[in-house]
Amino acid sequence: MAAPAQNGVRDRSLGRRVSGAVGLAALAGLAWVARDIPMALGGRLTGARAERAVRSPQYREGAFRNPASSRSMAGAPDRNLVRELIFGKQKRHPTAAVPLLRPADPPAGDTTRELNVVWYGHASALIEIEGRRVLLDPVWSDRCSPSTLVGPRRLHQPPVRLDELPPLDAILISHDHYDHLDLATVRELTARQDAPFVVPLGVGAHLDRWGVPADRVVELDWSDSHRIGSLTLTAAPAQHFSGRGLRRDGTLWSSWVVAGAHRSLFYTGDSGYFDGYAAIGAAYGPFDVTLMQIGAYDRAWPSIHMFPEEAVTAHLDLRGGLLIPVHWATFNLALHDWSEPVDRLWAETKARDVRLAVPRPGERVVVDDPPPVDGWWQAVA
Repeated sequence: MAAPAQNGVRDRSLGRRVSGAVGLAALAGLAWVARDIPMALGGRLTGARAERAVRSPQYREGAFRNPASSRSMAGAPDRNLVRELIFGKQKRHPTAAVPLLRPADPPAGDTTRELNVVWYGHASALIEIEGRRVLLDPVWSDRCSPSTLVGPRRLHQPPVRLDELPPLDAILISHDHYDHLDLATVRELTARQDAPFVVPLGVGAHLDRWGVPADRVVELDWSDSHRIGSLTLTAAPAQHFSGRGLRRDGTLWSSWVVAGAHRSLFYTGDSGYFDGYAAIGAAYGPFDVTLMQIGAYDRAWPSIHMFPEEAVTAHLDLRGGLLIPVHWATFNLALHDWSEPVDRLWAETKARDVRLAVPRPGERVVVDDPPPVDGWWQAVA
């Protein structure tokens, strides 16, 4: 009569061992998934980098600050943002494949007057200016996240591989968010290219940890410049924030002025609309072309990302010529429809008589002869 009881004890013991094994396997799996996250989080400011940050006019009360009072989240008492993210009716993904192009050869001619832009998707773009090549905010990974398994995933592939990029003269980073600064991309560019990384104050700490040689890291405060031949790269103000982990605003964010002897370009990075654009236009403009952030906006965070109509106003403040939109199409980072940013931008530029080019990812825009806007995105929206 004892056998059934003994069998029950053995079954329970086996069950506990199996459950323990499953638990250990799950923990091992989580550890495997998270193994690269500490490295992706980047470095912390120490030593000379920290001392320089503290001396910056942008650094106050232990963190970098915007010139005006702004908040990354304004609050939305009439909305449940989590519920809207999960159950919202917005069409946040394209319905068909985003068309990609292989960049055509740059036009032949006098390179001293050259100015072309190749947009690779989101904020990643190549500037060809007066014989120099400058890469902006390169992100080639499948996700903009510290993890390779979770986080916003690309809605289209990069139109070219990193090993297909031409020799670069500089790599500009606007700030340290994952959709603008990517560990895997930085590592590959470090191995394949010789160009310096020109970054806002503090961002060099991330590059240090990722193995970028110290002589290839140039950190700039707002209004600081770095020269490469006749090309001048200037960090300019932006209204945003920074952070890759729990700590916020430990590194600076910036917009960028790229100016040669004859041609010039402005790139917003990420920013809300602010009166600094008019000041930048007065100091450094007019600009032949502006690359303007238009996506990932919401009325819950109006201070840190521009709405498309504000991007047009900022372009005019900057005294820009051609406007090229960036920060849209590649990652789903907000609650609006996938195509809404560029639809609104097109309408606003027509209403305000602003020259516009909306390239497909991989398409080269010759600033002096831009392609006509043809609404290509509407066929896949």
